[in-house]
Amino acid sequence: MKNTVLTFAKAKEEKTKLSMLTAYDYSTARLINDAGINSILVGDSLGNVVLGYEDTVSVTVEDIIHHTKAVSRGAKDALVIADMPFMSYQTCVYDAVVNAGRLMKEGRANAVKLEGGVEVADRIKAIVDAGIPVCAHIGLTPQSINAFGGHKVQGKTEKAAKKLLEDALAVEKAGAFAVVIEAVPEKLATLITKKLNIVTIGIGAGNGCDGQVLVYQDMLGMFSDFTPKFVKKYANIGEMMTNVFKKYDEEVKSCAFPAKEHTFKIDDDIIEKLY
Repeated sequence: MKNTVLTFAKAKEEKTKLSMLTAYDYSTARLINDAGINSILVGDSLGNVVLGYEDTVSVTVEDIIHHTKAVSRGAKDALVIADMPFMSYQTCVYDAVVNAGRLMKEGRANAVKLEGGVEVADRIKAIVDAGIPVCAHIGLTPQSINAFGGHKVQGKTEKAAKKLLEDALAVEKAGAFAVVIEAVPEKLATLITKKLNIVTIGIGAGNGCDGQVLVYQDMLGMFSDFTPKFVKKYANIGEMMTNVFKKYDEEVKSCAFPAKEHTFKIDDDIIEKLY
């Protein structure tokens, strides 16, 4: 059964945890979908783990559309959320609505996600008023990494904690159906979760949130440029892939591959006529 924003609302009401993972291509989306994950985020993290950028700032709307198209074809049941990249919504309400519309219409997303709290509430409201579900994102917001001065835990002081709570309440009031809370102390994220009527999705925010999200390359050990503290490595698929690639390289160079069972036959008399 297709996960929708109503699935999220019901999970909050029934205190059922929600699972979310990133994906950027059809094959991975199929695997994640078939595993029963509730939602797939086509995150601007693709800038790091797919495109090789140092941050997410360089990701474009076209990048997100391209990858969301592929994911949406593979995710028949999971709710597909497309990230709104840097400067696709910060400039003005009009740009925010137009770009959110493109992610839905061209990318075939089921919802969009954008970073920020009080300062983007007007954009969230306008996008929601246009009939587009919005997932907000507060705490450590990667698009603002230059302003933060690095990947740092947010909300540790009284002032910062109050600001995060204000942000959470503002995005809920603006109409967001969910909010990602990233790199925030567990007790603060739990408090925010209790005060909100909408779903909270944690990433480095503890077990008190209504759900969790991870970048799948991080949890599978496929991306080693840096690994946040909050990532649990469920498998070391990256090392396994490297070993398989080495084996393939060895067999190609030794002529062990392709073997007879990997080739096609033709009658010898046909070949003889070609000489």
